[in-house]
Amino acid sequence: MGNFTPDEAGLTPTQIEQFITDGFVRIDQAFPRALADAACRILWNATGCSPDDPATWTQPVIRLGMFTEAPFIEAANTPRLHAAFDQLVGPGRWHRPAAMGTFPVRFPSPADPGDAGWHIDVSFGTEAPDFMSWRANVQSKGRALLMLFLFSDVGERDAPTRIRIGSHADIARQLAPAGEQGLTLGELAADGFAGSAHRAVVTATGAAGTVYLCHPFLVHAAQPHHGERPRFLAQPPLLPAEPADQSRAGLKAVEQATARALGRRL
Repeated sequence: MGNFTPDEAGLTPTQIEQFITDGFVRIDQAFPRALADAACRILWNATGCSPDDPATWTQPVIRLGMFTEAPFIEAANTPRLHAAFDQLVGPGRWHRPAAMGTFPVRFPSPADPGDAGWHIDVSFGTEAPDFMSWRANVQSKGRALLMLFLFSDVGERDAPTRIRIGSHADIARQLAPAGEQGLTLGELAADGFAGSAHRAVVTATGAAGTVYLCHPFLVHAAQPHHGERPRFLAQPPLLPAEPADQSRAGLKAVEQATARALGRRL
């Protein structure tokens, strides 16, 4: 997809510290715009809508599943992202992404999308039919990172994902007493995620090709689309090759963030 040669050295120490403290890091030009454009052509076809006819944009959100076509796989596996995965999760501790999704494609609409509440992405027990019974635990079983891949330009009016800065620490402290069993999404959401309501909020804006790498416990939310063009964003997990372990030596950033939230000596 052309000559794409951004810095592939990975994250700076300042960016790694930001991830530990804030719960996320933004990587500009994480993958080339040409890949984003190719992926969007596939996504438009999957929506059944026309990019040239807003009359076909009749729903505020259309949810699409996982995609395995080449543009998606290449976007998820650039050298720059692989270097960042090694720094945040650890070499050999994550699986190479083999699919990209899900895609909540958001269209300009005055209607309530119905899915704009604060939440975290839970990561195991997902075989249960009721998603509110899906679970997360303090080891983040089943998820090494939450990732936000921007396949279209996303400005402040284009339904950017809202992020509560530092909220991963609140969730870590909430999960810790529940041990291996963890808590269900229903239990975590029982108070409307009030435990992180004091946190400042930032929005996940950026040009196509931007990726936000987020701690699995980061509290985030959708919002209505008040812009002019549909927003294409994927929110895949980075899957772990082994469980996180805040007790081992040589903690990587995602484990350091959890350990720091729990007041454990690093």
